[in-house]
Amino acid sequence: MKQISILLASLFGLLLLTTSCNDEWKEEQYEHFVSFKAPLNDGGVSAIYVPYSRHNDDGSYTFGEGLSNYLLPVIVSGTTTNGSNFTVGIEESDTLSILNYERFQNRTDLYYHNMRDYATYPSTIEFKAGEDISLLDIQFNFKDIDMSEKWVLPIHVAGPANNGFKPHPRKHYATAMLRVYPYNDYSGNYSSTTQTMALKEIAENGVGGETARGYVVDENTIFFYAGNKIGEDRPDRKNYKVFVKFVPEPLNPNSGDVIMYAENPDMKFVGHEEDETKSQPTYSIYEQRDEVQPYLIHRYLIISDIDYEFVDYTLVPGQERAYVVKGTLTMERKINTQIPNEDQAIEW
Repeated sequence: MKQISILLASLFGLLLLTTSCNDEWKEEQYEHFVSFKAPLNDGGVSAIYVPYSRHNDDGSYTFGEGLSNYLLPVIVSGTTTNGSNFTVGIEESDTLSILNYERFQNRTDLYYHNMRDYATYPSTIEFKAGEDISLLDIQFNFKDIDMSEKWVLPIHVAGPANNGFKPHPRKHYATAMLRVYPYNDYSGNYSSTTQTMALKEIAENGVGGETARGYVVDENTIFFYAGNKIGEDRPDRKNYKVFVKFVPEPLNPNSGDVIMYAENPDMKFVGHEEDETKSQPTYSIYEQRDEVQPYLIHRYLIISDIDYEFVDYTLVPGQERAYVVKGTLTMERKINTQIPNEDQAIEW
């Protein structure tokens, strides 16, 4: 009899515990904090890729050439659905200067630049009862932007407001540090293993690089830093831009000529436009469906017959070093055809 009583007491206790657990999950386990969906994925900032120009389905401009936008998710956290209407304030964050000094110290040439002059966004965003996600529409004007600078848009959830919402207290959650990379059909990271660079007097001893990044200039133009050795860590990098303009064939936009030029006369740039004995660069684009993941398309862009000379006049003070650059650059983009959104379909 005693054993039966103990068993019944145990079962009763288990029932109470189970009931208690079930009821517990009906209540909010945390708090309804507001934060951005902007993970730090690029060395202390959040890399986002935005089309240089936003296009409609028919290829026309949505806003105009060089005008684009990005929808940044703003999220209400918690284990239950938000049950109230409220307004969230959005303001510029003051943390960019702190980030710059902590990361780069006195290397001011490596500092991120505030993108406020190229971006606009609403000062408030609305949440309705039953909604846990809202989208902040950030508008960009990329015309005349100089991508030799590193642009970051720092924004912050302002509050708390009188209507009761709270910005997320965790570091980085209520602040978004958006490192913005505008892109067109030709920009991105190129493999440069088959692009060689050598001193002009020993041009036959050219050595390939690893990668070369093509930065947006306009809808049909990008720029690289000259050769294989100049990158974002050079304080004088903006002196060594090599512009690449793509000129499609009239009936085939997937191939055409490439015009390579420089705007800085001190580079003493010589390409096909200046010397017709040099090769005429061309480009071609082709696509290949992935054999294992058929929804994935590999899009390859190849710039062939690169042939130019330039002078590095700042690396060694008072000396000019002439280089010859020849070869091919290849870029691959992986495009997920299951995702209709242009920004998200490209696997950066």
